[in-house]
Amino acid sequence: MRPTTISIVVPVYNSQGSLKTLQERLCKVLENHSENFEIIFVNDGSHDESWHIISQLADSYPRVKGVNLMRNYGQHNALLAGIRMAQYELIVTIDDDLQHPPEEIPKLLEKLEEGFDVVYGSAEEGKHGFSRNIASQITKLALRSVMNVGIAPKVSAFRIFRTSLRNAFENYHAPHPSIDVLLSWATTHFSFVYVKHNERSVGVSNYNFRKLFSHAMNMMTGFSTMPLRVASLLGFMFTLFGIGVFLFVFIRYLRQGTPVQGFPFLASVISIFSGVQLFVFGIFGEYLARMYSRIMDRPDYIVKEIKKQPE
Repeated sequence: MRPTTISIVVPVYNSQGSLKTLQERLCKVLENHSENFEIIFVNDGSHDESWHIISQLADSYPRVKGVNLMRNYGQHNALLAGIRMAQYELIVTIDDDLQHPPEEIPKLLEKLEEGFDVVYGSAEEGKHGFSRNIASQITKLALRSVMNVGIAPKVSAFRIFRTSLRNAFENYHAPHPSIDVLLSWATTHFSFVYVKHNERSVGVSNYNFRKLFSHAMNMMTGFSTMPLRVASLLGFMFTLFGIGVFLFVFIRYLRQGTPVQGFPFLASVISIFSGVQLFVFGIFGEYLARMYSRIMDRPDYIVKEIKKQPE
């Protein structure tokens, strides 16, 4: 494997208990597998002592940089901030909770050397609860439709990619980014390797079903027109259904001389059509909300402070 330079980007949220260990393990691995490297900790509005610890690490280790955001913007926003500050030829993103072992980074490097642009470290079985796993599957289904690449189900927050790919989204500014979708704007050469996925030993996960489902919806309505196509298809299907109901009533009247009796029939038909209309309006509303956010020009993140040793 040829010598290379690597930037590690770590989004941090309430992870004071794992940062020092993560930094030590990352340095140990990278010293043996890279010519030069940097570790960028991006504090995403943590409420604990995470920023204090990041500041200490940045003061003590020349290769550690700390970025403090003004408030909590979300994992992908924090990643975007770190990716834009990376200075080396490869970027590795890794979570702050040690569930992704830093010792698995060489596997990603080896796969990348085969000619790929993006390589994910995918766990054969995630160490999460039932509802979290269901939400993750929903998110991956959304990614498959948006990214249009076969490995979408293997996508994870543990990834390596070539820094040059960020040129494809350097002018992207929106409040709900998705790093994986943005990478698909630049390349279709994706791959993955299976890696270990440890139990979380410190703290609790900051992701739950609601947040993951919200992220999936943001991807679907922010980077794809598929929901609008679903709305069009539903409208067409229920137009045919309405025509069928009309023909049924009309033919019954011609054959029996009486209309269809009963309030339940009429109420059921109205309820079905009303439900579909509200569903379609909801889809339109999601897109209007995204357009409204873009028109307001809401920033994807604001940096409060950058901590690093003077050069």
